[in-house]
Amino acid sequence: MFDMKKVEIELGGQTLSLETGRVARQADGAVLATLGETVVLCAVTAAKSVKEGQDFFPLTVHYQEKFSAAGRIPGGFFKRERGATEKETLTSRLIDRPIRPLFPEGFYNEINVICQVLSYDGENEPDIVAMYAASAALTISGVPFMGPIGAARVGYKDGEYQLNPSLEACKEGDLDLVVAATHDAVMMVESEAKELSEDEMLGAVMFAHDASKKVIGAIIDLAEQAAKEPWELAPQGDTSALKKKIKDLVGKDIAAAYKLTDKSERSATLNEARAKVKEAFADAEGQEQMAAGKMMKKLEAEIVRTAILKDGKRIDGRNTKQVRPIEAMVHFLPRTHGSALFTRGETQAICTTTLGTKDAEQMIDGLPGLSYQRFMLHYNFPPYSVGEVGRFGAPGRREIGHGKLAWRALNPVLPDAEEFPYTIRVLSDITESNGSSSMATVCGGSLAMMDAGVPLKRPVSGIAMGLILEGKDFAVLSDILGDEDHLGDMDFKVAGTSKGITSLQMDIKIAGITEEIMKVALAQANEGRAHILGEMSKALDHTRESVSEHAPRIETMQIDKTKIREVIGTGGKVIREIVATTGAKVDIDDEGQIKISSSDPSQIEAAMNWIKGIVEEAEVGKVYNGKVVNIVDFGAFVNFMGGKDGLVHVSEMKNERVEKPSDVVSEGQEVKVKVLEIDPRGKVRLSMRVVDQETGEELEDTRPPREAREPRGDRGDRGPRRDRGDRGGDRGDRGGDRGGRGPRGPRRDRGDKPRSEEDGSDIGLPSFITED
Repeated sequence: MFDMKKVEIELGGQTLSLETGRVARQADGAVLATLGETVVLCAVTAAKSVKEGQDFFPLTVHYQEKFSAAGRIPGGFFKRERGATEKETLTSRLIDRPIRPLFPEGFYNEINVICQVLSYDGENEPDIVAMYAASAALTISGVPFMGPIGAARVGYKDGEYQLNPSLEACKEGDLDLVVAATHDAVMMVESEAKELSEDEMLGAVMFAHDASKKVIGAIIDLAEQAAKEPWELAPQGDTSALKKKIKDLVGKDIAAAYKLTDKSERSATLNEARAKVKEAFADAEGQEQMAAGKMMKKLEAEIVRTAILKDGKRIDGRNTKQVRPIEAMVHFLPRTHGSALFTRGETQAICTTTLGTKDAEQMIDGLPGLSYQRFMLHYNFPPYSVGEVGRFGAPGRREIGHGKLAWRALNPVLPDAEEFPYTIRVLSDITESNGSSSMATVCGGSLAMMDAGVPLKRPVSGIAMGLILEGKDFAVLSDILGDEDHLGDMDFKVAGTSKGITSLQMDIKIAGITEEIMKVALAQANEGRAHILGEMSKALDHTRESVSEHAPRIETMQIDKTKIREVIGTGGKVIREIVATTGAKVDIDDEGQIKISSSDPSQIEAAMNWIKGIVEEAEVGKVYNGKVVNIVDFGAFVNFMGGKDGLVHVSEMKNERVEKPSDVVSEGQEVKVKVLEIDPRGKVRLSMRVVDQETGEELEDTRPPREAREPRGDRGDRGPRRDRGDRGGDRGDRGGDRGGRGPRGPRRDRGDKPRSEEDGSDIGLPSFITED
């Protein structure tokens, strides 16, 4: 029934299987990719015609994770997969970026690439498997795709590269790098690294490229068995006459426009040239008008690229290695926990840092289960930043992607949670953009965190590199402008510290670049990053000594795990009382680590002392602060160490005789007490008289000690105890008949006073104390 085709290869110690013909047979191309026990289905469909007037390529990639793939039911109120999560959005971009440049110019048919995770084994990450499936499905679909591509994730630990490690293994190592490539060149790089060198990063990229070639070979094998007939493309007409006409009309205007260094002036001059072309073709047919508009863009690119390659001069007059002027300032906003304004040329970002407690962590419900993230970075790109009107609201795919790139650049230099127990949120609002705003976010975010008192390992800077490639001639550009990004062949972003690279992202608009070009770009980026770090240090070259006065203070303490129940109390009663009474927030984990937070240090101290009183044991001979909680006839009970009670007998209140305890103390009174004795049952005997109630210093005990009682077990010379004889086995009824001793008579009326208040039993009175 099924005409199934399948290929298998060994990849990184696992079996990679690609099959088609059994599932989703009505799609133009459908491939089920399996690595280990992770399975991803990718289905590709393409429109057979182009909408009238359309002059762009409508490629859409959707990646979706099914919770059933990991044997889970979605959390929350809605029990089905809903809108794309951050990870799904980022993975969709990861697939889109390397395949988009591999469609021919002029191909405008709409294409859907839909990848769905059907099984997840917790070891083989589905994003890489989805890239395999998408590449294979496009290759066999018949659409004009100049692939296939391969992909690989690379880890780095103990000087060794790892192929397709799990995300947990990546966290334990020094690198999480994803590469997509054709057989001849690298197309896309996305990474997070723990300050690795340029050579180590380049080695990882080449290691991934080699692994990608093996996957490409398997996809070609599958295509030879199952590929559909390739689509026939309409031949491209001769456009030389059109090009000459437009060049004669506005060529000089375009060249003059790109000599203007101010973006606004340059845009205005280019718009005038475009209007002139539009007017010249006003009476032409729609297709010819579209062709004229595209030729105008090609002419702009040609003029800019030629000037850079031949003269080494860029749009704003800089040479290829020069970075635009930088101005940075911190504490830009008075009430935020940390803030920075970072400006590089015509690109500007306001970055703020907010510090919170553990309960502010972001909960993520994904295939591996619930997880929590203590560092968040959110990037916003309002339309006014480029002087335009447009959509303003929830972040789109681009904003999520740029924010994640900056997150990856800064995450490796954050302190551990044990060292800095705060939840950290960095917010980047782009207020101007003509160049890389994501790298401005990296620089501004680093300064804002240092301003907030986050002890970063080292400051981080970032730079965007460009490429102009014509045949064998190429030029690498540092700190590219927006126009250089649009008209160039590469967007290569590098972020890192003075010690090494923390993030690397590369997107190619041509059929890939070579190792030689990447090596030049990395070396040139290193120089640029060092320059930017120097400019940033003029604003702030070290982390503040303490967190902002507006941020909550967090103190941590560790208790024995056996004491957790005592701190929490039955149904949380004790911990709720601590929070309500002190005003501090208290969090305790299963390992006994307690985090106490408040903007008022005295509240933190009160909560810490309370908890110490619960978990610590009193020491004999030590002086404590306490509070009188109950007064009885023979003394007063004092609460000390937060959760301990002890008795100050009336004889231990003063050196002179005290008739009534209430003459000396009152309930609620703060007193200073010394621990005299702790009996085997844990009952504590305290003294006030040997402590100076003003200073808390111990006083000399001038009262003579009591004579020791003779032990009851040793009767000395008193002779043997007399024989009491046989007292009889029948002592009679002790109710009414008392055995010849007469009736007992009515018991004296003791009122409502319980025994515990009469003689001290059951209320903490140590066994060695009596009323006299």
